[in-house]
Amino acid sequence: MSDSWIAGINPVDGALNNDAERVREVLVEIGQRNPRVQELAERARGLKIAVHQRPREQLDRLAGEARHQGVIARYEAPPTASESDLPDLLAKAGSEALVLVLDGVTDPHNLGACLRSAAAARVTAVIVPKDRAVGLTPVVRRASAGGADRVPLIAATNLARVLRVLKDAGVWITGLAGDTETSIYGIDLKGPVALVMGSEGEGMRRLTRETCDFVARIPMPGSMESLNVSVATGIVLFEALRQRGGLA
Repeated sequence: MSDSWIAGINPVDGALNNDAERVREVLVEIGQRNPRVQELAERARGLKIAVHQRPREQLDRLAGEARHQGVIARYEAPPTASESDLPDLLAKAGSEALVLVLDGVTDPHNLGACLRSAAAARVTAVIVPKDRAVGLTPVVRRASAGGADRVPLIAATNLARVLRVLKDAGVWITGLAGDTETSIYGIDLKGPVALVMGSEGEGMRRLTRETCDFVARIPMPGSMESLNVSVATGIVLFEALRQRGGLA
């Protein structure tokens, strides 16, 4: 476990609501008058969490690229999942297993948004390549709106090997690409399924694509050729939920 900084009103609010026992302290900008920030500070004190006044420069430094809005919290992140955890996660999910594989998403806002969608869609695990993906930075945590701590995130040393583990466990793998005629709406996404999204610029790598059982696209009748990876992720995850009857 390691400490990180959660920045911004909504992320800190989410941490206090859902995971307060992991919040170690809250820092509030000196002179901050925003009523929501003041309410967060009072709630933290009520939870016996230390609250400190600090200059804006210190919050800027600790928050990094994230916009802190005058409040940040030091958070003890839960243990991260590893490749060895995957078989147990799949076994517990059984026929409801739904895995999201992100083959090289490097933009922290995109990764955060994907984790947010994954949490909303009850995804079993999110798998990323260890060397070709952004880590759980403050920006990722903020963009995920709490999703980063609700879905197991597995950084795979060898993504193709992990995909084979999925296949050996009976998981059918569908990759998303724009250069195929097969529609995602024509793929059976019931039962144990993994959905593979490529990187922002290059899409899926060749070996990743070759490991997939199916390759499909999201039909787009308009003039655009592709969608942002986080938008596409939300579409395919909720198509899987629709087919499974999980949107009733």
